[in-house]
Amino acid sequence: MENASEVAAAASSADPATGLRAVVALHRLADALEVLQVDNARRNGWSWQEIADALGVSKQAVHKKHSGRS
Repeated sequence: MENASEVAAAASSADPATGLRAVVALHRLADALEVLQVDNARRNGWSWQEIADALGVSKQAVHKKHSGRS
């Protein structure tokens, strides 16, 4: 799957193999977007607590997942 349109179309496929590949692609996209936006928030002065609140997770969880990358 090359682009977002393909992934979106594949996500609703009746073929389980196609649908599951789309799920994997969406997970990878979501993970990449999370990294991008957490880094963006930190550059803009957001606290770990503010980021955690926005993501709906604990401060400890977001810090553990993202703090080593700075």
